[in-house]
Amino acid sequence: MSSPDRADRADRREELLDAADRVIRREGPRASMNAIAAEAGITKPILYRHFGDKNGLYRALAERHSSTLLTRIHEALEAPLGRRELVENVIDTYLASIESAPQVYRFLAHPDPASEGLSPAGPLAPTLQAIATELSAAIAGQIDLGPDRALLAEAWGQAITGMVLAGGDWWLEQRDYPRERMVQTLADLLWGRLAAAADNPAATNNHNGTHATDG
Repeated sequence: MSSPDRADRADRREELLDAADRVIRREGPRASMNAIAAEAGITKPILYRHFGDKNGLYRALAERHSSTLLTRIHEALEAPLGRRELVENVIDTYLASIESAPQVYRFLAHPDPASEGLSPAGPLAPTLQAIATELSAAIAGQIDLGPDRALLAEAWGQAITGMVLAGGDWWLEQRDYPRERMVQTLADLLWGRLAAAADNPAATNNHNGTHATDG
């Protein structure tokens, strides 16, 4: 395939993902391939030609949205904030992201049970693992957890990611519970142990050149 042909195919693929986004935002996690094909003005076989099957579409959409989410989480972790503010900033960044496209989030986090070949955690599983890894690295770098720092930081990163994921799922259905309040609720749960831990003496910053503690 020539370079122009590859470019045209890539552009067409992005157009189809745009169409899928529109349908999912309207119809939610049970959006069908038929509806997506109709939105794109093509037949379902042509849609399959680009993505293979619905699972391929899941993965392509997850890659598109995950890239944005991971960038935002990384930027939140890099912010020049004290420890408590940093915790709140990361949680708020995640909640704001799923709030901005709740139907797309539901489509990716809770795929059609009939779909085969996906991780039990859904197409977002690699993204969640990447977030947990980012959190673990930040914790290990900034907090003194003793001789088992790396192992404990990994456990904390996984646990925090799972808690915020489950909390975010619940919160999306509780529209009378403001995001700011949910951020405080989750931060309060985390804060006791995070506040008690000393700074890592080898660290100079929160990835940002500032001291990690606040009052």
